[in-house]
Amino acid sequence: MIAHIFIGKSDSIARICKLCLLLIGLLLGCYCQAATQNISIGNDAISVALDANDSTLSVIDKRTGQVWRQKVVTKGQVIASEKLDDGLKMTWREPGLGLDVQTEIRLDGEKPEFTVELSADPPSAALKWSLGFPHPFVSDVGTYLVIPMNEGISYPVEDQTIEPMWLIAYGGHGICMSFWGAADGQRGYMAIIETPDDALIRIERIDGKLCVRPAWESQKGRFGYKRKLRYVFFDKGGHVAICKRYRSYAREKLLLKTLQQKRKENPDVDLLIGAVNVWCWEKDSLAIVRELKSLGIERILWSNRASPEVIAAMNETGGILTSRYDIYQDLMDPQMVKEKLNRPHPDWTQEGWPKDIMTDEKGDWRKGWRVKGKDGQMYPCGVLCDKQALKYARQRVPEELKTHPYRCRFIDTTTASPWRECYNSEHPMTRSESRHWKMELLRFICEESKLVTGSETGHDAAVPYVHYFEGMLSLGPYRVPDSGRDMLKIWDEVPPQVAKFQLGHKYRLPLWELVYHDCVVSQWYWGDYNNKLPSLWDKRDLFNILYGTPPMFMFNHEFWEKNKERFARSYKNVCSVARAVGCAEMTDHRFLTPDRDVQQTTFANGITVTVNFGEKSYRLADGKEITPMSSYVSGM
Repeated sequence: MIAHIFIGKSDSIARICKLCLLLIGLLLGCYCQAATQNISIGNDAISVALDANDSTLSVIDKRTGQVWRQKVVTKGQVIASEKLDDGLKMTWREPGLGLDVQTEIRLDGEKPEFTVELSADPPSAALKWSLGFPHPFVSDVGTYLVIPMNEGISYPVEDQTIEPMWLIAYGGHGICMSFWGAADGQRGYMAIIETPDDALIRIERIDGKLCVRPAWESQKGRFGYKRKLRYVFFDKGGHVAICKRYRSYAREKLLLKTLQQKRKENPDVDLLIGAVNVWCWEKDSLAIVRELKSLGIERILWSNRASPEVIAAMNETGGILTSRYDIYQDLMDPQMVKEKLNRPHPDWTQEGWPKDIMTDEKGDWRKGWRVKGKDGQMYPCGVLCDKQALKYARQRVPEELKTHPYRCRFIDTTTASPWRECYNSEHPMTRSESRHWKMELLRFICEESKLVTGSETGHDAAVPYVHYFEGMLSLGPYRVPDSGRDMLKIWDEVPPQVAKFQLGHKYRLPLWELVYHDCVVSQWYWGDYNNKLPSLWDKRDLFNILYGTPPMFMFNHEFWEKNKERFARSYKNVCSVARAVGCAEMTDHRFLTPDRDVQQTTFANGITVTVNFGEKSYRLADGKEITPMSSYVSGM
């Protein structure tokens, strides 16, 4: 045809060129149309279809007929697609970012699973803001989102009271395990974020229903390494099946280290199991410990620092795990301390200013925790670079242990704070490197210093290196206001978000316990402890019993004197169960009533716990009646 044009026409060269360009354009159009055709792939369990018009996926679970469909959030287009032997690949263009994302979708054998891997060519391509792809699956009314926010929470997809939110995957104040999901109680799906260090999720509402979409942050301004998700579909089991699939994944990633294993390495870990965490700043701590024990409170994690003599006496008393607070994040300009503060915190790493502080991409020092100055104004600390923190711990901890025979140490903020990028030319760091050095700090405390180790809020990257998390039971967004500062304040009035979500049994899920109960001891936050809101004290105890976790007490002398018998009752009700199941996997969690008022957990050692959060009695199949706001434990 082209030869005919050239030979049979006497047009000018310019006219011939125009005709050729038109022909090439038509041919390319036909190619692109073929390249972006809809493609379906499948195995015996699921089929996955790509709609090339809007780059959404739809999944049919062949076992149940359930269909899961994505909805478009980020505008873009498929400019090429191709079917592979075990999947498909496409090029997805995000016009706002000016970026072509190479996307490979591959089935995992005959499993009801497939992976999505995203890359850029070249990897050094700029990523000016977070990339929101792939699109979210939007589920029907009657399903609930499964979100590992701290201990775990569920959001009914039709619940109009839930505000959209971002949750990072690279720090405790986000999602503490790298997955999310949705379920109707039986059928469901989950997405495992296999590259979580620069990932986050967005809970938002589409067509009136809540859903979750992933997003990817840059690695120091670039797309960087390949990003990967794994989608898993369930025909039964709901949120329990989701957690057990993630537990299997955690085992593959060597995150699953049990308390039994840790206890073999350090026998002091046994003192933690079933021990109440006590925060008390009264001067005569030894006298308080003796009074606690006289009331039957036998196993105690004593968290406040003490003199060498008092520590030794507590160690000799028996049943006491002696600990202290420590931190390797905050430091402040010495000139600022001199001018604005009365004194620096004794655990700040002041000698690190300015050489070891973290800087941002503009060269400014990163702002951290704010403290109140002499003038009543708030002044920010700098943030110690995670790469530099370990050397300060090596200087501090072994030297102190020569005189202070602690058995335990609580490292504040390490797992609560996000993995951060550092642009200081002396110690640059990606988020992945930040995670590595945070874990090296905890590993030093746990393995080299041979101390029972705790950290704040919690993240599963640290499971191999810690024994307990303060704050895992307390959902970060729903704590009382200023809980990290005004810890001793007792609240007589219950804030709405605390009643609805923090202690809301209709929303909460024990996701962390279903994955890691036998690996790490979960506790409340130190500004959100069992006696923080006296009207909710009983309900907190019930959550501890249901989840097989110990309580936390914080008090001064006055509150102790007025409530010592109540403290003793809380310990008796909770800690016997926490001790009995402390090293056992939580194998199941069920709602026994549609309103979720009655819930039941089962543990691998045969113990079953049933709790009635409701206002009516409930009768089990064996005839046992569980009265309102009470529990029943079988198998102990």
